Amino acid sequence: MKTKPFRPFYLLLVLLFCVASPLLAGQPLVDGAWLAGNLGKPDLLVLDLQPPPAYQKFHVPGAVHSNYADWRKSDAKGTPQMLPPVAALEQLIGGLGIDNQTRVVLVVTGRGAGELASATRVYWTLKALGHDAVSILDGGLIAYAQERSHPLESQPNPPVKKTFKAQPRTEYLVTADQVNAALGSVTLIDNRSVGEYLGLRSDPKARPGTLPGALNLPFDWLTVNGGASFHSPENLQRIYQAAGVPLQGEQISFCHTGHRTSLAWFVSHELLGNDQARLYDGSTAEWAPNPALPMEQKIRLD
Repeated sequence: MKTKPFRPFYLLLVLLFCVASPLLAGQPLVDGAWLAGNLGKPDLLVLDLQPPPAYQKFHVPGAVHSNYADWRKSDAKGTPQMLPPVAALEQLIGGLGIDNQTRVVLVVTGRGAGELASATRVYWTLKALGHDAVSILDGGLIAYAQERSHPLESQPNPPVKKTFKAQPRTEYLVTADQVNAALGSVTLIDNRSVGEYLGLRSDPKARPGTLPGALNLPFDWLTVNGGASFHSPENLQRIYQAAGVPLQGEQISFCHTGHRTSLAWFVSHELLGNDQARLYDGSTAEWAPNPALPMEQKIRLD
């Protein structure tokens, strides 16, 4: 039986795919070896989210700096640290030298889970705007620099402005009304501390406690010793099971301002593959001050 010849054109396509795919393929986490090996690629941009003094001291060669505060603004109702309007984000992202073809790697210093949540929050924002070519450097700059051969620099890198056009994914955004309608039928996950969840600690301007029926999974359980490196998928599954949190199925996570819970969303949605996991941006900063929305206080103190 005759077989069709393998045409050189198709061979070229296969070779191009094999060469391009390590950079273009979406992988949520990269390590220092991957990043060092891909520095200088024309479509790669390292976005440094460290505080300015830390960036000025050391960063990955070629990294462009971005202030994390620019990615979160008060909304029209005064709820703090929310997702800014799409047009503002397009200007921000394009101004950093990112267009729709850019592979972005997000880097923090790597001192703890709270700092790592800056990267997961920006990651969630980019994904919500339809940009899938984004990764996080696991362990941050500290883990990267542990290998002495990985280069560092101190001079700043001014961004070359590009045009970014958002393709918003409405399914990434959850309103207070949607959360209220989901009470009792969708798994709610409180990623704040145990004290906040129980109602022992709270914003003095808002009601203590959690959303009715919510499960508690503190966000810093999901990294090794509360640091900036994620647990293995197998250990993450064990942690979820210990907290009674389902690995799959519809769920909405929250914290106080949508910062800490972005790390838990990243674990559920990106590392454990639950595409029904969503993040409530307003979180308790929006929910708790509104007396029309129910709160559950686990422990009441006189």
